[in-house]
Amino acid sequence: METMIGRVTHYYPRVGVAAIVLSDHIAKGDRIHIHGPHDDIYQTVTSMEYDHQPIQEADPGQDIGIRVNERVHNGDLVCRES
Repeated sequence: METMIGRVTHYYPRVGVAAIVLSDHIAKGDRIHIHGPHDDIYQTVTSMEYDHQPIQEADPGQDIGIRVNERVHNGDLVCRES
């Protein structure tokens, strides 16, 4: 089962980071699924930042950066596996 937790707003290819606006809680170690018309990625959250500072968890409404294993696109949905 998956819970939608946010949406990709930007991708930074040089550093492999997706900017995500959250609609639900996320924590380091959570397993996520990022999907859209071009992408279908499953991975564990290993690195998150808020305001260029490393964080362990984030709450709804925050705009965070997550290191991703593959390219993602604006508008892709981010879901947490449970």
